[in-house]
Amino acid sequence: MDKPSILSSEDELKRKLGFWQIWAIGVGSVIGDGIFVALGEGIQTSGSSAIVAYLIAGLGQLFLMVSLGELAVGMPHAGGMSVWVERFMGDWWGFLSGFTFAAGWVIAGGSTGLAIGQVTMDFFPNLNGNYWPIIFSIFFLTIFALLNIIGVEATGKTQLVLVLMLTIIMALFAIFGFKNIESVNFTPFLPEGASGFWAAIPLGSYAYLGAVTLVTSGSEAKNPNHLPKALVWSSITFLALYTLAEIVAQGVMPWEEFNTQGSPFTVVSTIIFGSAGGFVMNIAAWIACATTILMGTMYSAPRIFYAQAKDGYLPKFLGKINHKTKTPIWGTIVVWVVSVLFIMFSALGFETLYVHLTMQLTLSWLVSWSLALIAGILYRKRNFDEVMQLEWKQPLYPLFPILGVLGILIVGVGQVIGTPETLIVGAVWMSLLYLVFRMYSKRNIRNRNNIDEA
Repeated sequence: MDKPSILSSEDELKRKLGFWQIWAIGVGSVIGDGIFVALGEGIQTSGSSAIVAYLIAGLGQLFLMVSLGELAVGMPHAGGMSVWVERFMGDWWGFLSGFTFAAGWVIAGGSTGLAIGQVTMDFFPNLNGNYWPIIFSIFFLTIFALLNIIGVEATGKTQLVLVLMLTIIMALFAIFGFKNIESVNFTPFLPEGASGFWAAIPLGSYAYLGAVTLVTSGSEAKNPNHLPKALVWSSITFLALYTLAEIVAQGVMPWEEFNTQGSPFTVVSTIIFGSAGGFVMNIAAWIACATTILMGTMYSAPRIFYAQAKDGYLPKFLGKINHKTKTPIWGTIVVWVVSVLFIMFSALGFETLYVHLTMQLTLSWLVSWSLALIAGILYRKRNFDEVMQLEWKQPLYPLFPILGVLGILIVGVGQVIGTPETLIVGAVWMSLLYLVFRMYSKRNIRNRNNIDEA
């Protein structure tokens, strides 16, 4: 039996998103600065083997997406993993799964927001001053927040147009750049040895780990059966596009020449196609960051907070929606404010703090994914007849959950080895979150009892 909401039935989202818009959420939510900027660090870390390392990371996302398909179609909801995990594992674990995923996206709003400001600067080389990237970052973050407040239909259409532009640019880069590949640039394949290869996998995971965001469109999908299909096809799309593009990039330029000062794709595009090619690829980098913020940070996080507020786990105002546009306006505003603060932290000299925050982003999503995978397995086990009646069922069960767990373990071990303090810090703040949740949930229980008595 579903729990009664502590908010009125008027505070409901509307089903406005079609398949291609949901697909665009998945493709566009791949972390823009992770694939366009941080790729240089991955290549520096592992050389040509970064192609395989990033492919493994992308396949891990694909396995995860397939594993969550049944939950997405069986329990479509804006709360996504928060709702799924709560049903099978209890209130706290459900809250933790949803909150960690949303918190990761808020952190990403700061890092990717700053990245879009830095990319924008490439279009205005005559602008001087360290404040300009901050201005551009906050400007575009505000535009994307307003789009989400205006309505999900407008936001979804904007996301689709941007993702189609990005897809075309990257496809053309891979197709026309292929003839410039020189095999000598792929040697040595493991210049930094096995340790460098394994260290690059978590970097690849950071680049790809936002795609599962599309499950938060469950309450706004016109047809919930589109969710699992979009999970699969968005994974195939970004995995094919970026793997082919990376092969071209590394085949054109020796791995030693890559750095973290700009987008590797932009540098290689300039080599192949001249300054015009570099300009177009900068547009692609800008779009990748924009789509990440538009329907990653500014769309998914407010919807998870909305769902948790409706259940009484977060302040009630986060569950309120604009009755005209049917969007969670206060949740969007809160996410915008915190994202702006994170941009300021990073831009004003708190780089070390922000590095730790981005590490917590990856850890948060590893926790969220793990709990969601467990919920998917329990869904199959406890509700087998219900699962068998779904219009979409994952193939080759339990292959994909097993592969999904393996992928999470690979990324988790790589992160712990690289930054062991991340696990300690994560354990501390999640323990504090548990204490706050328990204190707050007492009031939640009282509210529900009052609703039941009424």
